[in-house]
Amino acid sequence: MTTTVVTTKGQIVIPSRIRRKLNIKKGTRLYIEEKEQEIILRPVTAAYFEKISGILPTKGKLTKALLEERARDKKKEE
Repeated sequence: MTTTVVTTKGQIVIPSRIRRKLNIKKGTRLYIEEKEQEIILRPVTAAYFEKISGILPTKGKLTKALLEERARDKKKEE
């Protein structure tokens, strides 16, 4: 089991082993879901969008738009 501490600003550190495994780098956005007594964090990546793309009847248009927007945001950050 891995633990972390919440700071006074509500921040946590994701251990490096987990960041490497999930390819979480500086600037990676995380989807946060509250489910009963759990907090679920998921990196927002192309794989994530591919996984959820079948939920909406947009035939992938929304996924493409979101990935393009993320690419523009990432380029601005650099």
